[in-house]
Amino acid sequence: MREFAFAIPGDLETATGGYVYARRLIAALHAHGWQARVIALPGSYPYPTSQDVADTATALADVADDTPLVIDGLALGALPADILKPRARGYTALVHHPLADESGLTEPMRRAFRDSERAALARTRHVICTSHHTAASLARDYAVPADNITVAQPGTDLVAMRPPKSPTSEVSLLTVATLTPRKGHLDLIAALGGLRHLSWRCTFVGSRDRDSVHARAVYAAVLAHGLGEHIVFMDAVGPAQLSLFYRNADIFVLPSLHEGFGMAFAEAMSHGVPVIGCAAGAVPEVVPPEAGILVPPQSPDALREALARLIGDAGLRARMGIGAREAVDKLPRWDDTARIVAEALGTS
Repeated sequence: MREFAFAIPGDLETATGGYVYARRLIAALHAHGWQARVIALPGSYPYPTSQDVADTATALADVADDTPLVIDGLALGALPADILKPRARGYTALVHHPLADESGLTEPMRRAFRDSERAALARTRHVICTSHHTAASLARDYAVPADNITVAQPGTDLVAMRPPKSPTSEVSLLTVATLTPRKGHLDLIAALGGLRHLSWRCTFVGSRDRDSVHARAVYAAVLAHGLGEHIVFMDAVGPAQLSLFYRNADIFVLPSLHEGFGMAFAEAMSHGVPVIGCAAGAVPEVVPPEAGILVPPQSPDALREALARLIGDAGLRARMGIGAREAVDKLPRWDDTARIVAEALGTS
């Protein structure tokens, strides 16, 4: 069993797509002869203190020179480039999407992230991306040579196909995402505010602690649109309970402003749930037209129209649910993801 070091900020058990990717990848790499030594970096990234940066430099320096070292992009993009000292095996970056693509940034913050990530990536030997969209962005905007990029999309588990749902008077909507600006919850609430005359209930599943200011804005928007009886909030849940939410949903909706891949979309599709989202980032790479409806980002009116169309047409929901499941058959499994990453580790 060969060992590589995997430097990740914060708690590996965090319930977001990036951490799920890391956990599933680490587990799947065992079958390909690789064992990860996880290096827990400070959880403050991508906004580290000077002490956090110093601690990170010490942690990276402790990795043997001949051991492959992967650094998660949440930390790498915010590191001063001079922290990345020359080493025999170099550095491999794992990038879900550039830090500058996060929502809610001021323009100076966006420029700072873009400059720091470009400088850090220039010191890496190889970059692993989770989508072709991100790979193209790094080659185009961050001067990463295309030959130095490997695309390893997240795996998607196939679950037992649920029996066809009987149409009910109330349509069950589901959105799964941490309450942060990039996920577009405010656009969703604005869209749903114009659909109070229809029979539906929407469950929001995801952590509400990451951005308390935004979470309060979301709660206020629910009240302002008179949706208190239509929307239920749930904290992040484990895989088994989350699967039950997907199985009971009629429609999955998540109007993210950007996604580095969109694991929640793929998971919904695996359960045979039609999806509504935005044609933003890598989402069109995951969701084909037969699996759901994609609208322009930050367009509550277009989102409202898509929701009304699916809420009001059980036959269309059933057809798109079948299309969603068929589309998942074309996505990789975690063993495929691990095989691609194992090859990159062996050559980096």
